[in-house]
Amino acid sequence: MRRGSLLHDFLSRLVRNKLAMAGLAIILFFFVLSLFPQYFAPYDPNQVDVTSILAPPSRAHPMGTDELGRDVLSRMIYGARISLKVGFVAVGIAVLIGTAVGLPAGYYGGWVDSLLMRFVDVMLCFPTFFLILAVIAFLEPSIMNIMIVIGVTGWMGVARLVRAETLSLRERDFVHAARALGQSDFVIMVRHVLPNALSPVLVAATLGVAGAILVESSLSFLGIGVQPPTPSWGNILTAGKDNIEFAWWLSFYPGIAILLTVLGYNLLGEGIRDSIDPRLR
Repeated sequence: MRRGSLLHDFLSRLVRNKLAMAGLAIILFFFVLSLFPQYFAPYDPNQVDVTSILAPPSRAHPMGTDELGRDVLSRMIYGARISLKVGFVAVGIAVLIGTAVGLPAGYYGGWVDSLLMRFVDVMLCFPTFFLILAVIAFLEPSIMNIMIVIGVTGWMGVARLVRAETLSLRERDFVHAARALGQSDFVIMVRHVLPNALSPVLVAATLGVAGAILVESSLSFLGIGVQPPTPSWGNILTAGKDNIEFAWWLSFYPGIAILLTVLGYNLLGEGIRDSIDPRLR
């Protein structure tokens, strides 16, 4: 009953947060587009039309066409699927690794904590984006590799959050009671400590999706991310870079999409943080 009451209070505070609801609306808009692109895209995203190369926005092509005559709106809609997929999967990987490192570090303390946290510190010494560039240079540029690399290089913050929460939870009465009942350390960590340590992780994950989308877009913009002809917002921007003087729409629309998506996740993440603990406002 108490958990139900806490969940109700959390949802009530979240719904009353207008900025968080605005962020959620933006996220849902792009999420629906990414789930059903075939119903929203007016053309095949890879359909070439040599008679409409770099055509400006019009009724036939609301966002214009690119250097091959492909409809930008259709490529934007299909690109949303790629960008959001990369964001969710990469953050999922980061949360799994970060939790696997932070949970035992906080629970056991001592040399286990020192060893794992020194490893985290070493990883944090490397600038994340340059670390991603270095790893990507040795791998084939594919969507799967990009998701894995972003996730594997972005878990350190989650590990620190989980460790901090676990340190405050391991001496609670319910943990001592579980030990007295003879439950193993693994069961205590997974069934009792972890569910109570997930609140800050949820906030970090929401904000992390925005960061992962930015990284994917940056990699695609540099030509080492999602490879053409697969559409992504980043490689649409790349085409816009080469034609920015006379085809502004190739840079404008994907830039706005990235801006709105990142803004949406940031607003929702801040709203979740404030709703979990109103004292943080």
